[in-house]
Amino acid sequence: MAGHSNMADDFSLSRVPKEARVPMWEILVIRIGAFTSLSQFILGAFLGYGMSFWDAALASFLGAIILEVVILLIGIAGAREGLSTSMLSRWTGFGKYGSSIIGFVIAVSTIGWFGVQNSVFANGINDAVGGALGFPLAATLTGLFVTVIVIFGFKWLGVTAKIAVPGFLLTIAYGIYNVFESHSLPELMSSAAPGPALSLGAAATMVAGSFMVGAVLTPDMTRYCRSSKDVLWSTLISVVIGEIIINLIAVLMAHAVKTSDVVTIALQTSGWIGAATVIFATVKINDINLYSASLGFTNIIHALFGKNVNRGLITLIVGIAGTILSVLGILDQFVHFLIFLGVWIPPIAGIMVVDYFILKRSRKVLDESRERGELPAVSETWNPVSLVAWALGFGVGYMVQWGIPSINSLLVAGIVYYAGMKVFGASLDQKWNVKMDKAG
Repeated sequence: MAGHSNMADDFSLSRVPKEARVPMWEILVIRIGAFTSLSQFILGAFLGYGMSFWDAALASFLGAIILEVVILLIGIAGAREGLSTSMLSRWTGFGKYGSSIIGFVIAVSTIGWFGVQNSVFANGINDAVGGALGFPLAATLTGLFVTVIVIFGFKWLGVTAKIAVPGFLLTIAYGIYNVFESHSLPELMSSAAPGPALSLGAAATMVAGSFMVGAVLTPDMTRYCRSSKDVLWSTLISVVIGEIIINLIAVLMAHAVKTSDVVTIALQTSGWIGAATVIFATVKINDINLYSASLGFTNIIHALFGKNVNRGLITLIVGIAGTILSVLGILDQFVHFLIFLGVWIPPIAGIMVVDYFILKRSRKVLDESRERGELPAVSETWNPVSLVAWALGFGVGYMVQWGIPSINSLLVAGIVYYAGMKVFGASLDQKWNVKMDKAG
């Protein structure tokens, strides 16, 4: 089958066959691992430093709703078709060359996240050895460490999750115990924000944006699910744990310690063992970032040049690039990066969901090829309506401050795409039908 090889290529350019699907709990552990990470704790600490507990709770709840709707719908599509996000986008509105743009956006976003996470991991390691390594060397070592794990593919994502997730949760539990020994819960829940005020709109966008890349990339994981029911439970449980429970724990700890510095919080609540565990948990989310980036680049190369490049090789190259970004200090732009992602990425999901579940433009060829366990024989070259809808969605999300920008960008893109295809769809299909390419 195309796209599969012995070097952990993980069906990067083909459907995941039924025999390769895994039980729901294995996907759930990986999904929880994506949320129970240092970045999620950083987010909760930012919210707690700038908001009251109840305002932070409302922001977390609103952001979680946005995420779960997006994750569930696009995750079901990924599970049904057995395709990664970048591959699925070929038949959900973007076409062969449009999907290469999606792959590029995914790759840039996830490499950025890789750099952010690796910076925190490297800082923690360097602090643990008294600064003996220096940040550049520490960041290089930690980045290459994660890269080696991801080269071995999906199986190793599960292995690291089974180690990192329990350790992270135990550390958080111990930290809560220590906090509540010296602070009462009612006191922390009623205390004022210790830092500069953060607005509800900005906070909700940060919550949605913090995992919006992960939401859009859900098919990269759910393509291994056996049913839509497995998608529902694995996504719902992970969103509740990550976007609500972990967020609010970090909010309470930020109020108790009166800082947004997560390493300081970990040190003051759980000691060096807790700090090390929390920092090591970055490995769990960072391997997913690198994994999705490698899938995005394999799709770009295949779409533009017709070459089946091995995902393991791409992982090595992308891992080095992400490591360089972390050495250059991408962590300094963390908050701005979150807000930017909150309006850049959602339009992709809005368009894909409208095309797959409402317009169903490629459902016939997807259904027929799925029965054979193959990719559709054809895909449209590109769709200008989807690109215009994406641009308008991003523009509205970025420029309009009313409401929650991440919701605005997603809805505008979906509505514009639906309306545009209703008006221009027939003529576009006729125009571009002669330029359909073989997909495989």
